[in-house]
Amino acid sequence: MSRLAFLFPGQGAQHVGMAGPLCDSSPSAKALFDEAAGILGYDLLHVCVQGPVERLNATDVSQPAIFVASLAALEQLKATTPALVNDVVATAGLSLGEYTSLVFAGAMSFADGLKVVKARGEAMQAAAEATPSGMASIIGLEAAEVESLAAEARPKGLIEVANLLCPGNTVVSGTAVAIDEVCRIAETRNLRAIRLAVAGAFHTELMKPADQKLAAVLDAVQIQPPRIPVWSNVDAKPHTDPAEIRGLLVRQVLAPVRWEETIRGLLAEGVEKFYEIGPGRVLAGLIKRVSRKMEIVNVTA
Repeated sequence: MSRLAFLFPGQGAQHVGMAGPLCDSSPSAKALFDEAAGILGYDLLHVCVQGPVERLNATDVSQPAIFVASLAALEQLKATTPALVNDVVATAGLSLGEYTSLVFAGAMSFADGLKVVKARGEAMQAAAEATPSGMASIIGLEAAEVESLAAEARPKGLIEVANLLCPGNTVVSGTAVAIDEVCRIAETRNLRAIRLAVAGAFHTELMKPADQKLAAVLDAVQIQPPRIPVWSNVDAKPHTDPAEIRGLLVRQVLAPVRWEETIRGLLAEGVEKFYEIGPGRVLAGLIKRVSRKMEIVNVTA
């Protein structure tokens, strides 16, 4: 049997209509959304299925939505292919998706994970509203070249490399004026700069004090040793120690996401097949830029 890794998407994978057909066909998936409604205080499934898109895209809604939808897709996979989970040797998630990974790996309960994700989304939304900011993908350059591009825009305001996704796709994050400037510079050089549908400058210092708000919530949550290693976005390494995981989750709010390095690390550990579990197919596209021949199965929400 192939050595498998389960991967979970992050913010930006959401779309109106997601999880509806899944919940119609899977009672266990619907049960997760019912439990989520009690924790969140509103009907999350209705927002996922009906929108409006502006509400679904808000950070404080999109993070719980992707988290629950991804775990609902996992429920369907476990129902149709129950033995598959036993072959998973590692798991990782992109930013928010790291929380989904931790729940899948047994480090957190679903309810505790959702409570933390709810608080994380609210804190990051508040930080975004405090400073007009955003993110943009720079296509076609290596990370060092993107850093040089960001340095040119930096006189306009804070801007940093935030997501190292795959070869030729690096995300910068910063103030709205600085993002405007880096996109302008890119355009003058015939480079693609794609603004992301997010509320703020995630994975930079502009997310303070969201990290400390998250730390307070995490302190009240029990984290168990996961049954398989969970790879961290912060250092692109596998972790099983609860204290280390807790600290890395706090650091993750401000630190760059080292996704390409994570995928290369999983490949070096002998992973032969990836499952992307949750809405969208973003992660599959990123993996193909790292290893074109790698087999990837999408389990969509």
